[in-house]
Amino acid sequence: MTSLHDRLTSLYRAGHRRTVTGLRDDGEWLPAGERPRRAAVLVAITDRPLPSDDPASAGPGILFIQRPTRMRRHAGQVAFPGGGMDPGETPIQAAVREAEEEIALPPSRVCVIGESDRFRTGSGFDISPVLAIVPPDLPLKPNPAEVDSWFEAPLSFLLDTENIREGTGELNGMKRKYLEMQYSDGSGRDYRIWGVTAAILYNLRRRLLRGPKL
Repeated sequence: MTSLHDRLTSLYRAGHRRTVTGLRDDGEWLPAGERPRRAAVLVAITDRPLPSDDPASAGPGILFIQRPTRMRRHAGQVAFPGGGMDPGETPIQAAVREAEEEIALPPSRVCVIGESDRFRTGSGFDISPVLAIVPPDLPLKPNPAEVDSWFEAPLSFLLDTENIREGTGELNGMKRKYLEMQYSDGSGRDYRIWGVTAAILYNLRRRLLRGPKL
């Protein structure tokens, strides 16, 4: 196994053994009496050398998708690959299946580390994030029915609390706070990573890290 896999596995196990308070969750914004639908997303980290192992490396990244603007729900939003769980599926099975359907990520190239904290959304989903390692630079292809494009953002940027901002919006007629990050890929493309996706990243950082770095 690689240095990154071993490091993340160690942090994952230690982080999920200890009690962590203050994790984000939007379950309180669910309409009264509504039962959320189970879903899963794949937090796919690219197996690039850590800068401490290779000073020339930009480091690992996380794969994201951008939804088409024509979609009825979550149009144009940045998200992790993922979706609703089919009957009888585990979160891991669903996350890996959805990643293959959305960006042609081969299941055989996904090395799952484990599930993390579930996140309930105000739009009616109960999401299980699945942390995994994938090889870098795979020939991924977005499914145009579900995905407009995909991109990779540096893990170091995503886990840095200096890059997180808090905003205020309205959901189900009530004001709520949310997290957001603005990421520029250096080629003129800007991405807003916010809401559920930013909250899952925040929770994952709280689980994996006690200090500022991986």
